[in-house]
Amino acid sequence: MALKLVQRIQKLALVGQQLRCLHGATWLLRLSMRSCESMCPMCLWTGSRRCVANQGCHHRLWYDCGRMKLTTIVRDPLHFSPGSVCLHRDATHMFWLSLQHPPDMSAEQAFADHLARCSTSRQVLKILRSTETVSDTMAATVLHRVADLEQGENGLLDPGVLEKDVVKALCFQLERDSTRLSNGGLVSALLACTRLYVDPWSTLMVRLISESQERLDRGHMTISHLCTLAEALLALEGPSCEMIQQVMQQVQEHEPGDWSLQELISVYDMLQAGVGEGGRYQDLLNSMNTHAIFITSRLDPTSVSKVLNALVVLKQTQAMPLVVSLCKQSVRHVPHFSDEELTFVLGALMHFGHSDRFFIEAMEKHIPHVTFTAHAETITKVMQYLGRRNILSLPIFDAVAESFVYRADSYSTSQIARQIMPFGKLGYLPPNTGEVFRKVEAILYSRFTQFQPRTLLNLLHSCTLIERFPVNFVAKVFNPYFIQQLQAQGTGIDRIVLAQLTQLYMTVKLECPFYDGPSLLHKYRVKSLITRVRSLETPVDGHLYSCVKNGLVDLLGGRAYFASHVLTPYCYTLDVEIKLDKEGYVLPASHTDDIYKRIALCIDGPKRFSVNTRRLLGKEAIKQRHLRLLGYEVVQIPFYEYERLQGQGETVQYLHKKIFPHSYRLSW
Repeated sequence: MALKLVQRIQKLALVGQQLRCLHGATWLLRLSMRSCESMCPMCLWTGSRRCVANQGCHHRLWYDCGRMKLTTIVRDPLHFSPGSVCLHRDATHMFWLSLQHPPDMSAEQAFADHLARCSTSRQVLKILRSTETVSDTMAATVLHRVADLEQGENGLLDPGVLEKDVVKALCFQLERDSTRLSNGGLVSALLACTRLYVDPWSTLMVRLISESQERLDRGHMTISHLCTLAEALLALEGPSCEMIQQVMQQVQEHEPGDWSLQELISVYDMLQAGVGEGGRYQDLLNSMNTHAIFITSRLDPTSVSKVLNALVVLKQTQAMPLVVSLCKQSVRHVPHFSDEELTFVLGALMHFGHSDRFFIEAMEKHIPHVTFTAHAETITKVMQYLGRRNILSLPIFDAVAESFVYRADSYSTSQIARQIMPFGKLGYLPPNTGEVFRKVEAILYSRFTQFQPRTLLNLLHSCTLIERFPVNFVAKVFNPYFIQQLQAQGTGIDRIVLAQLTQLYMTVKLECPFYDGPSLLHKYRVKSLITRVRSLETPVDGHLYSCVKNGLVDLLGGRAYFASHVLTPYCYTLDVEIKLDKEGYVLPASHTDDIYKRIALCIDGPKRFSVNTRRLLGKEAIKQRHLRLLGYEVVQIPFYEYERLQGQGETVQYLHKKIFPHSYRLSW
């Protein structure tokens, strides 16, 4: 028996040599084997001061000369509480960890469901105390549930939870019986310990890692167990861990087509957790993505959400066929997604730039019923998705507007801005517009300083697109201090921010003549609102412009009688400009004197409208509104009218009626 334990210590040394130290980590444990004596192996295997087996035995064992060391790496050693689960001698609660005759599957599932209903770790531990016999998987489930409830941004919310007697007793059982744990129980317990920031040098962690290495060497772990082990090792050492590489070698020994559905999802989870970062294992991902296309119809809501989120994290831009297939599968799952799952799905569809009419219809049936109960971030993500894809869904917009009035006080400033911005982008005013923007104004008054500068600018600019003018706050935006804050958020003010400031200034001057606050300094004004990335004007559709241009040449008698792509002194770019004299005659485009009227033709292609309606986007509506205020006669040429025309003759007649509705002359 003693010989076997000695052999296990030597095996442990080999494991230790495979683990590498993190930068700045110190030697936390060193087992020295020189020509000297050593303590009883049982004392080394446990954290007790006295030998568990012999009540203070001081048996000495002689080893050959040499030195054995054990090291490990953790992401942040400060996150761990040294000795937090090592002092098992203090545990007073005892229960049986049943390994030979564990509870059946139904009992384990009922136990897990009971834990899932707990809202505090105290409730979890109360259930554990009342349970005399648990299986290893049940024990791991307890630790995972405690981690779910206690994990914070900088460690455990209550580190003292690890000092509870029942937790210590549970950990002691796992440590003592590590060689008898099932593969699933072993790796799940190891992962749970990493989530609880258990000291990686505690004897519990050392034994779990050692046992995991032994079983990994045997090659008998399933894909799911390998994935769980990899996630635990990732938390301890990062993606370069040698054991993870060994895990991935075994994972890749089988084709994805041979895996079960759950195993496929487990591998996606593992790669997403960090194993696949930096483009690692791309060939494996390609095979998985190809196989997943053929089984999407079998995926449940959770699996669809996990795969889509993994594709985003792993930057699988080439996997669009799989994204499309998953989106189709999502249609039937919309009512069954949890808030978090729906948030992941919408985030992925935004990331890949994909939308589906049936998916939108499914959301229109579901979202209006949950706007008052769903998580704020989920509702925000719905609006963000619709805004990003230029989809004006009246049922959703109206329902969100109604809930916003009652729930906005509990929203973060980012959520407030992201819910309001789509209304401006799509140029839509809900039935309760007054209530919505009174609530926005009240929030701005009470929480103005809480808004990030760019978030605030986006919100105020969106309001102006739908003629809701934030006059009471513009003075603060034009203040040099606020502009300095904008600059401090990045490497300077980018062109889109300057364009927003310029248009906000123009809006105040043109539509709020009573405003007498500070102006925007000239150095912050742009000459054109068209930018490369996120332009405040939509460039004219090339094909539609060519068709209209040919018709104008026939109508006006030559190309010289109109100008194209004209940049005005007011920052807007005209698709076509036609000049008339006092008599109503068309002047050459180069003419600069005796101009009585300027006609601005807005050749509006599909991209200037929301995708499912014939409503202009907010940025196009404000442009036409401002041009009229500046004295232009605005003539709109929408694509849906032009597409009905047949032949050049109809085109010329159409343009004549649009541009010169009161004239019967067809030549000039």
